[in-house]
Amino acid sequence: MKHKDHRIIIHFDYDCFYAAVFEKANPSLRFLPLAVQQKQIIVTCNYEARRRGLHKLQLIKEAKKLCPELIVVLGEDLSRFRNASKDNYDFLRSFSWNRKVERLGFDEVFMDVTDIVEYNLDVLNLNDLHHSFFQLSREDPVQGFEFDASVTCCHVVPPTSFPSTPPLYDGGSNDQNKPYLRLILGSHLAQYLRRQLEEQQGYTSTVGVSTNKLLSKLVGNTHKPNSQTTLMPPYGDYHLHHDEVATSFLESHDISSIPGLGFKSAEKIRNHVLQRRAESGYRLVYSVTSERLSVKEVRANRDMSPELLEKILGGPGATKGIGRRIWNLFIGIDESEVMKARDVPLQISIEDSYLRLDDMDEVLKELRMLSQKLIKRMRLDLSCVDSDLESCLTDACRGSSDAHSHASRRWMAYPRIIRLTTRPRPPSNPDGSRSRAFNRVSRSCDMPSMVFSFDHSVENLAERLVQETLVSLFRRLHHARSGWNLSLINICAAAISPVADDVKDGAGRDISTMFRKQADTVTQWHNAPASNFPPEKILRGSANLGDEELVKGDESDHNQELESRYYQESSQDRNSDDGIADGGHRCNICGTPIPQFAIDAHDRFHALSD
Repeated sequence: MKHKDHRIIIHFDYDCFYAAVFEKANPSLRFLPLAVQQKQIIVTCNYEARRRGLHKLQLIKEAKKLCPELIVVLGEDLSRFRNASKDNYDFLRSFSWNRKVERLGFDEVFMDVTDIVEYNLDVLNLNDLHHSFFQLSREDPVQGFEFDASVTCCHVVPPTSFPSTPPLYDGGSNDQNKPYLRLILGSHLAQYLRRQLEEQQGYTSTVGVSTNKLLSKLVGNTHKPNSQTTLMPPYGDYHLHHDEVATSFLESHDISSIPGLGFKSAEKIRNHVLQRRAESGYRLVYSVTSERLSVKEVRANRDMSPELLEKILGGPGATKGIGRRIWNLFIGIDESEVMKARDVPLQISIEDSYLRLDDMDEVLKELRMLSQKLIKRMRLDLSCVDSDLESCLTDACRGSSDAHSHASRRWMAYPRIIRLTTRPRPPSNPDGSRSRAFNRVSRSCDMPSMVFSFDHSVENLAERLVQETLVSLFRRLHHARSGWNLSLINICAAAISPVADDVKDGAGRDISTMFRKQADTVTQWHNAPASNFPPEKILRGSANLGDEELVKGDESDHNQELESRYYQESSQDRNSDDGIADGGHRCNICGTPIPQFAIDAHDRFHALSD
């Protein structure tokens, strides 16, 4: 399989993201050793702290011994990181034409900028590359920036790819130039976006530019922080194709650093190549592999091939073709697409990890906390202010800001499934360490509609969710009353579909919006002006929430009457002859009511039958 070099993928990795969020809020922290704490460990630290010997996943106690002046901030609440990540993602997405912008965790983003680069390649003046202009908009030709298209921006791998005056561009109409030019243009676009991200958002980033997600992610790591690197073929070596350059670049990487190759798969390959179990070290309470194995060593192993990798990694539950996929990664081939940006996520999950969790009271406490976080996230990511209700309810809710804010919100999307996942910890090894646990178990059911109510507090809804749904799912996972020794609990709102919207790809329509607008819509067909519904009589924006009554008293009766009348009239229209045959007639042969536009066709049907 050959490497496809027509795409341009940019990978952004925000520098020390968790620490950078605190530094943005308090700029004085940028010049001090700063660490972000979760549980009893450092989840990240800034480069000032790293210069003093600190690193990720280090115990706080050890870190303070090494650096007594270390400033430690708590990072248990992920809200600030999630919000900052979303802001940065939306900022980068605003520059995309094809909406292929994919977020990976909080601090990484892939952008497929192939269409932007191709457009600028088509309008590039090959006779004056030194004075080029990069257009950021098809509609506005002056929106963009000047750049020198004769050289690659910032760092290049291999470092001797392009001399200052590349003769390759002589007579630049040759298609052989295009892969080089695409990457040059991509490197300048990456630098522009990186600088805008720092100036507008306040975050520095490490960026990689290449032709697929695998290579762009790995090549960016060669120069950190606040820099960028482009992977390109050596200039002038026409016999050396890009896939061979990618292969050479990957040779020195440890197999554990290859994206898409998990810990367990890497461990199986390592044990096969070494013909023994790899040596292990210790990180906290878990044993980890300490014996390095490079991609070059794997490829050089006797009989190593996609077929052999399939045997090593295959088995029950393994993905079909996993051997070929991993082999392709080892030679720099990754055809996975950058996912298109979505206005709503596919799922929302909240989880926490524990050193030991085996008491039901503690489990209930954790479920309540995770449920509250999940509902808050759902309200933040899946709901918005309904502008129609906002204007109608302003007077009615004056003096009660909470009532007004809740009453004027509507859901943009609904998760249909709720899933509970746990990870039991394996027993201790004879030496006191534990093997890393990856086996998660989960159970799911329909999402209860009461969680979509804006009339109840998050705490109240979370308690009901735990008692009515999550406890039952937990009992299905763990039948025993105690002794599970859990290391993780995850609650996920899954199968999220856009609903109650006017977009064509929505999974449902908001009938309440129709009722709110129908008075204005049908006024022109009434002899008398349509009466205005008072604000307190307007149907609320959660019409399809089943067992949760969101409107009270006369308002509820009025809304039910409206809905009942609508459905009755719709049913009558569908089933009555007058509704179907208005302007038509009933067939004299078969008695079927025929609309006017179908009479001729129906007559031909009977004629052909005869």
